[in-house]
Amino acid sequence: MKELTRSEEQVMQILWRVGKGYVHELLQYFPEPKPAYNTVSTFIRILEKKGFVDHENINKSHLYYPMVTKSEYAKQTFKTLLKGYFSNSYKQMVSFFADDDKLSISELEEMKKLIDKQILEKQKANES
Repeated sequence: MKELTRSEEQVMQILWRVGKGYVHELLQYFPEPKPAYNTVSTFIRILEKKGFVDHENINKSHLYYPMVTKSEYAKQTFKTLLKGYFSNSYKQMVSFFADDDKLSISELEEMKKLIDKQILEKQKANES
């Protein structure tokens, strides 16, 4: 899966949120100052070429919709991040975030609970 630029990802975030839409409808979801209609249209055509977006022809207009789910893209982006910054090591990644001074004790405890839950689920699955 190809990576998206920030502008392309901004368009995809809107499409993921609304499901489908015409360019003029998607424009309303952009923050001020809103990009030009032609700018958004150009990004959508680029996203189509990359396989992220497709369209239906309706009354000489194009109704655009995502071909890649947000979850699929997030997983791929995360794998790239993990490989590029943490040598494909979940341990290094968790250590990096755990060492962050901005994490509160309650956030660390919540992370620990999530990890403990996953450990139990995997242990049960291995016993089956």
